[in-house]
Amino acid sequence: MTYREEPVGETPAEGRRFALSTIVGLGGVGLLVVFCAQNTNDVRLDFLWLSFTWPLWLLCLVMAFVGAMVWFGAGVLRRHRRRVRRRAARRA
Repeated sequence: MTYREEPVGETPAEGRRFALSTIVGLGGVGLLVVFCAQNTNDVRLDFLWLSFTWPLWLLCLVMAFVGAMVWFGAGVLRRHRRRVRRRAARRA
């Protein structure tokens, strides 16, 4: 009988599967790329005292990045608060 060592906690099929969030995320990035490629006009932006002209694709890309950073930051804060609550519960 031969002995075959496998990584702990991982079956061979687990390494090749994609999570639904990965598929949805890649689909969203693909849609963003298509949207940026189709919208190449320049737009004038007025915000408070600022006024400038940007290509629409760049504006979409920057807004997507800002949205992703806000989403990521909210997740970091949620995890931090949960960790603080768990530590406080262990001490009590």
